[in-house]
Amino acid sequence: MGVQRRMSYFGFNTLGLFSSLGFLCLDGGALVCVCRQKSQLIMAFTDSLNIAKHITPVRLWNLMVLKMSYWLSKSTKKNKQAGLPFSLSIEPTTACNLGCPECPSGLKQFTRPTGKLDLELHEKMLQQLSKTVFYINYYFQGEPFLHPQFLSLIKAAKRHKIYTSTSTNAHFISKQKALEIVDSGLDRLIISIDGLTQATYEQYRVHGNLEKVLEASRFLVEAKQERASKTPHLIFQFLAVKPNEHEILAIFDVAKKMGIDEVRVKTAQLYDFKNGHTLMPENERYSRYKKQKNGTFVLKGDPGNYCWRMWSGSVLTWDGKVVPCCFDKDAQHVLGSIQETDFHIIWKSKKYAAFRQAVLHNRKAIDICSNCSEGTKVWA
Repeated sequence: MGVQRRMSYFGFNTLGLFSSLGFLCLDGGALVCVCRQKSQLIMAFTDSLNIAKHITPVRLWNLMVLKMSYWLSKSTKKNKQAGLPFSLSIEPTTACNLGCPECPSGLKQFTRPTGKLDLELHEKMLQQLSKTVFYINYYFQGEPFLHPQFLSLIKAAKRHKIYTSTSTNAHFISKQKALEIVDSGLDRLIISIDGLTQATYEQYRVHGNLEKVLEASRFLVEAKQERASKTPHLIFQFLAVKPNEHEILAIFDVAKKMGIDEVRVKTAQLYDFKNGHTLMPENERYSRYKKQKNGTFVLKGDPGNYCWRMWSGSVLTWDGKVVPCCFDKDAQHVLGSIQETDFHIIWKSKKYAAFRQAVLHNRKAIDICSNCSEGTKVWA
């Protein structure tokens, strides 16, 4: 299906020069962008260059120190962490308007409270981490645009010269909001579009309205044109599941006609996959799991005792808790709180070190790691 490109930087797979850098909790693992159009490859490369522009000498040195310490830890099986994270996922809110079947946020299954990130707490995060962090994904759980001051978060990060990204179901983007998004300086906007008909779309995006997504996408393209802006880099993300796999090829043509910069087809994380799942695609190419001879399914790839995420980045919840990665959706492995302790102390704490060591010793034994995409093909 079209053109695939992989390039390597500091040992992880990337598209173009720095595309998503392979370290972000956006999706993790080997990052492969599937683009059928040459123009999409060019736009993806432009986005990669934009990331690179946010890397200062200090941030680059920190990146190198982190990678070296990770290689050393991976080879010796002993935690040798050095440096500070250069990527973050910051959660604007846990609230969501949809009810997607494999999402604890949409299904309201969290044991932790629902809330939204306070602007002062957010500034505290930036003050402590902006020296080394140059990429923030403003998404963990929930729908970011339900935060009434979401774009204020983006503007604050841009003042610290940080590349910003977020993911949305695009139900709250009017024509005026699209202009405000462009004006905020947001660098990348991932739009979840998991079907090309309402009947297909709502089988996964329960309570969702496909026409709202398409309308918002048009508003965003028009807003970029009106402002003569290259950002945000617009990505259609198509989560491949059985009900929509027949529409995968068509999404590339739809994106091209609308002026969307890039398309990514993402394999779906399924919680109960061992004996198959109603959402599992028939074409194994689009699945994160493979069928064994005995008829059961296992995660593809090499889930070895390593994880670059434990060295490269961290996840901050809306109320300031620090958790290991985006697979700890219900924040069951809290390593500290920025409201109580400086992040630098948390990052170098015995508790964080013990978690990294546990990953190096037996990652499969950690509950949130059992279905993790590290070492697995995420993009179809």
